[in-house]
Amino acid sequence: MKYIISIISVIGLVVILVVCGMCYAPATEVEYLRIHIRANSNSQADQAVKYMVKDAIVEALIPILSEVESKEEAISTMESNFGYIESIANAVLASEGFTYTAHAKIDNEYFPTRTYEMEEEDLTLVEGYYDALILELGTGTGNNWWCVVYPAFCFTKTNNFDNIVYISKIWEIIKSVSN
Repeated sequence: MKYIISIISVIGLVVILVVCGMCYAPATEVEYLRIHIRANSNSQADQAVKYMVKDAIVEALIPILSEVESKEEAISTMESNFGYIESIANAVLASEGFTYTAHAKIDNEYFPTRTYEMEEEDLTLVEGYYDALILELGTGTGNNWWCVVYPAFCFTKTNNFDNIVYISKIWEIIKSVSN
């Protein structure tokens, strides 16, 4: 009799867990494409140029990512723009006197938990493996910077009216010339 009660209890527990799991499963899961820019080394100069490259890459990717509607489309867009991404990074590196170059690729890598501060609600991406646009500067063995390409958290900024404003270098030049 104990054996039958045990089996019924286990089956009941399994049914409850399955039903509860279906109740709490998210209806839609956002897929992310991250960006990872790795410095050549941890020297002060390599770390400083990493941030210059990051600024140039973020600025260049804003118009490219503005129409992307899925992770797959973001990956495809990044892959078709590897040459462009590398040329921007290489231009920054050369202008700062560095002789090494940049290499872009898409890879699946481990990222630690990271919380991004958003205006309405913070977003936490738990540790784990994510697809990412990897941009290695030189050896790529130094400390790195990372964020999210899709959805484009790092590629927009907001103004006081809570509207998304896309940053455009061309628009900034036009405004500076007209003043």
